[in-house]
Amino acid sequence: MSDSITLLVNGETRSCSSQSPLPSVLQELGFNPRLVAVEYNGEILHRQFWSETKINEGDRLEVVTIVGGGS
Repeated sequence: MSDSITLLVNGETRSCSSQSPLPSVLQELGFNPRLVAVEYNGEILHRQFWSETKINEGDRLEVVTIVGGGS
C-alpha cells in the first residue's frame, strides 16, 4: 500500500496516490483544478506552485470552489 497516502481534505480523511503533484491529486479527489483555490497545510498556495507541490502523508488541504458570477 506504499503507493497510496492518507491526507485531510476539507476536514475529511481521504486517500490519494503517493507523491502526486497537487493538480493530479485535486483531479483524483474529484475537483476541477481550474475552479478551486487551495490552502495547503495552513497556507494559501498560489497556483504557480501547484505543479511543483508534491502531496505527502498527513498533509492538510482546504479546497474552495470558485463560484463565478457577473454583472
